Amino acid sequence: MGHSAAVWDYRAAAEITKDWNGIENIVLRNPRGASARVSLHGGLVTSWRNEQGEELLFTSSKAIFKPPKAVRGGIPICFPQFGNCGSLEQHGFARNKIWTIDESPPPLSPNDSHGKSFIDLLLRPSEEDLKCWPHSFEFRLRVSLAADGSLTLLSRIRNVNGKPFSFSFAYHTYLSVSDISEVRIEGLETVDYLDNLSQKERFTEQGDAITFESEVDRVYLSTPNVVAVLDHERKRTYVIRKEGLPDVVVWNPWEKKSKSMVDFGDDEYKQMVCVDGAAIEKPVTLKPGEEWAGRLELSVVASTLSSEHF
Repeated sequence: MGHSAAVWDYRAAAEITKDWNGIENIVLRNPRGASARVSLHGGLVTSWRNEQGEELLFTSSKAIFKPPKAVRGGIPICFPQFGNCGSLEQHGFARNKIWTIDESPPPLSPNDSHGKSFIDLLLRPSEEDLKCWPHSFEFRLRVSLAADGSLTLLSRIRNVNGKPFSFSFAYHTYLSVSDISEVRIEGLETVDYLDNLSQKERFTEQGDAITFESEVDRVYLSTPNVVAVLDHERKRTYVIRKEGLPDVVVWNPWEKKSKSMVDFGDDEYKQMVCVDGAAIEKPVTLKPGEEWAGRLELSVVASTLSSEHF
């Protein structure tokens, strides 16, 4: 019995290139032609395309791809702080740092490796980081693209410090949509949220789905582990599955705020929505030697019309 010549080599499916700033990018591909691109600048997933080559993530046409500026789009990693809820810069420093490729990652489980390509990245604090956030950590990020085109981000953060520390975290996921006014988010009905537009006042979601008619900036608390984002015009539904991430951030800047952001087009709010798996309300605390894991899986399914008939 000879081996099949068609054995999938996940290492060969990851290609390392450089962007125009000389920063390494890793392009992941699957056997059917889907792809994802990850930059060592911020450990940022900058692109996720389906088998037809359609881009599923939003990146602003005015995004600045020059460290230490964070990129407006893709899936920035907010660590060790989300937003401005602590003493650090907005959304923490992980999204602005240059990560390294982890050359000796833990292996994929045997039933996980078929048709999958992945890359493991590593971030450790610099001397400069330790001055503003004096905690030693190891942050390992695995980005993987499955045979069915789904994209998974797995973060493992270990405390290699002599004392406990706490952090908040989010995968700040910019999804590409056809028209924000045609988008519905399902799975957060009856969930409590903090409204960042009302001094973090707590409300309960009343609608049977979240729809958009103005700026939205909310942190939904203790959420279900599956959330769906329906784009009616493209007949496409993003399915977000998460583990270790109790909260969900929903954000769209709408017109007025868009005009105030230098790295965001005035009308681009119509083509994006952020729906983040996050741990914000109750920060994660790690004792020395402890590790936390947070997993996000994004997949796309063709929308049926049935949900519109209820």
